[in-house]
Amino acid sequence: MKKNPIETILGLFVLIFAGAFLFFAMSRIDTKEISGYTVIANFSKIGGLGTGADVRIAGLKVGSVLKTVLNQDDYTVDVYLTIDSDVKLPIDTVAAIADSGIMGDKYVRLEPGKAQAVLKDSDKMNQTKSYKSLEDSVSEFIFLSTK
Repeated sequence: MKKNPIETILGLFVLIFAGAFLFFAMSRIDTKEISGYTVIANFSKIGGLGTGADVRIAGLKVGSVLKTVLNQDDYTVDVYLTIDSDVKLPIDTVAAIADSGIMGDKYVRLEPGKAQAVLKDSDKMNQTKSYKSLEDSVSEFIFLSTK
């Protein structure tokens, strides 16, 4: 079997390109640990939101989901959010669960209010909007259109 130098050069080029792509992908991933204070948001439906999911304000990551706990009393879910200590959330902030696209991951979207008082460590958020799946939206549309 004869070795062709062009195949060797081409294989080396593919390996360099794959390494460069891997380096670029790793540099773009936002995996830094968010340290700060914890707030608790209660939802009736979280739609597959998982631990480590982003918490965003206007698309910018300001925290992450620390854990989710099912309440045995009313079968709602407490979502523990770690918020960057530089971000001071007003007490009337609204937390909603959103999609990153049709097939994307879930994240918690925060909509800060206008109150002067701010949330402190271990405070519970009073205003939340539970996850609304595509099936929920379609059935609501069908129900409204047939009424």
